Amino acid sequence: MTIRERFSKAWNAFRNRDPTDFPVPKGYQYATYYRPDTHKLHLGNEKSLMASILNRIAVDASSADIRHVRVNDNDQFEEEMASSLNDCLKYSANIDQSGRDFMRDAIISMFDEGVVCLVPVDTDKNPNDKDGAFDILSLRTGRIIQWFPTQVQVNVYNEQTCQRQDILIDKSACAIVENPFYTIMNEPNSILRRLIRKMALLDSIDELAGSGKLDLIIQLPYTIKNRLKENEAADRIKGIKKQLKDDTYGIAYIDGSEKVIQLNRSVDNNLLKQVEYLTSMLYNQLGLTEKVLDGTADEQAMLNYRNRTIEPVLNAIVEEMRRKFLTKTARTQGQTIMYFIAPFKLVPVNQLADIADKFTRNEIMSSNEMRAIIGLKPSDQPGADELRNKNLNREDSGSPLVEETTDVSLENVPLSQLK
Repeated sequence: MTIRERFSKAWNAFRNRDPTDFPVPKGYQYATYYRPDTHKLHLGNEKSLMASILNRIAVDASSADIRHVRVNDNDQFEEEMASSLNDCLKYSANIDQSGRDFMRDAIISMFDEGVVCLVPVDTDKNPNDKDGAFDILSLRTGRIIQWFPTQVQVNVYNEQTCQRQDILIDKSACAIVENPFYTIMNEPNSILRRLIRKMALLDSIDELAGSGKLDLIIQLPYTIKNRLKENEAADRIKGIKKQLKDDTYGIAYIDGSEKVIQLNRSVDNNLLKQVEYLTSMLYNQLGLTEKVLDGTADEQAMLNYRNRTIEPVLNAIVEEMRRKFLTKTARTQGQTIMYFIAPFKLVPVNQLADIADKFTRNEIMSSNEMRAIIGLKPSDQPGADELRNKNLNREDSGSPLVEETTDVSLENVPLSQLK
């Protein structure tokens, strides 16, 4: 390409238009300053500590790789399928979300609502037809509005209009995933709901404590036992309040016979202890600890968190996607949906070398597979991709596994040396 062609075809997104002109794209009649496709937590969950817990679990669960794969007769992984469903799960679920962002949005929605609907928005055929399978081109998370015997009404984001709309879809054409911790999170009298109510009461007490009230008692020099004296006391209080309000520095005066008593004692209740108790129960039932949330948990705590919290969430999603997105013919052909969790994320560096030696020596992983886990480039050395114990000599190399003993005459060797 010549210099003239380069300058004539060059394009810059900011320079090749009027900088003062911001036209609305043709066909768009609605826009928003906030992202409308992501799920917004309910007010009770958003204002409580549950928001951080939901986000932590969703981030950890979405870090697992969910793939459309093929397995052998023993249900062992063989290869990834080159399908549009696998592209949605691996690369791009829709125009706004990657596969991991979509899965995190789905898990947060499932925790908040109790159930989430994974809606195939773009397909090669009508998913409501019963004549056969359909290929999924894009996925969205939806909130179920109404339940019918064979259909559900779902509120889902429409990327063409930039608005959320209600659609009617068959249950067999969408994945309806229920929260495995529904009785803990979403039941009206669950531990989480009780904790949210207690924290709301605690917040209301904190707001009263910080509302700027003086909490004063003014002792007047006369007794208040009739309506007239009560009106005089009320007028006296109004006068003091007016002085404090109108004065720049909040200064007021009282009579020498009057006495001011300030209430500095706090209201003593066991509300904070109840909140701490319910929080501890919630952590135990979800398989969480405070160290897991702040990132200081040891390997055993993280393993317990993965087995009790992360894997039930992933199993619920994967099993429903297998049931709805794969036909019986596809399942008999060995197609399935699986999740993969990196097994060496929690292993310290000082133990990784010992693990690599055991895995390669026992012919479980090759050298290049271990290098990929560490983050190194594959080696082009011969045998780097072989499942072979490197501590043993190759049988086809010509060198024996055990060196033969040289034939030495023992006639002149003393008996003591032979022993």
